[in-house]
Amino acid sequence: MRYRNHRSPRLAILLAATAASLGATATDAPLGADGATSSRARSARTVSVNELGQLRLISKHGYTLNERGTASGTIKGTISVELKIVSTSRVTAEVTIYPAGGSIAGHGTASYHQGKPASSFAGSLAVAHGSGSYAHAQGSGLSFSGTIAEANDAITVHVSGRFSD
Repeated sequence: MRYRNHRSPRLAILLAATAASLGATATDAPLGADGATSSRARSARTVSVNELGQLRLISKHGYTLNERGTASGTIKGTISVELKIVSTSRVTAEVTIYPAGGSIAGHGTASYHQGKPASSFAGSLAVAHGSGSYAHAQGSGLSFSGTIAEANDAITVHVSGRFSD
């Protein structure tokens, strides 16, 4: 799902990482005592997440649900999910969380079990990229699970694990 939030400059555009977030150029680097440019090393950090998202249906096209809501947990913000029911036993998802200062985007696959009053899914998620403060985000093997309410197709999603940034 491609969602752009124009209401707040703190929220980054989905899947966009600007050239400035990729690092400084040599002309931007400060000069050292000998006139040479100093390097700007950046060490990767590990980010642990344990997020719960409460989403509501924005649109539905066949077996694809586009949802938006609020993520609470270690990284709070808006969450968007495009969930595709690809078979009677499998779903795929594109998930983006918009915390203050950036975005984190990933994709996942999960087993799917139809039920009443809610269907459920459980699988794994990979963090593909981010923007802003999370421009270097990447990782795999995060836990991804949730439910789909039969009455209104609202999704509850849980994402937990670690990724590097």
